[in-house]
Amino acid sequence: MKIDDALKVNPGLATGNTDAKTAKTAETSRTEQGMGEKVTLSSRSSELQSLETKTVSEEAYDAGKVEAIKAAILDGQFKIDSGKVADGLINTVKDLLTSPSAK
Repeated sequence: MKIDDALKVNPGLATGNTDAKTAKTAETSRTEQGMGEKVTLSSRSSELQSLETKTVSEEAYDAGKVEAIKAAILDGQFKIDSGKVADGLINTVKDLLTSPSAK
């Protein structure tokens, strides 16, 4: 079967089919208009919106600390505590093995 044949059989598949697009737009307009239904949001919704506003305005990391670490790496002064890294890896593996989703 050729692609052209499929488009003739299923006109909604064609990207240039304006009838299908117009019908969908009209359906959406009908749904958005005149339903007269009222939506009430919980207090949790306003809490989440205010939290989102706070997190957007704050930086995700301390830029000064990142620059200090970069400088220490460049100077050869940055020390890695291999024991701390190993402990963190072991704890992560333990958490993954004991989590309910791992079973």
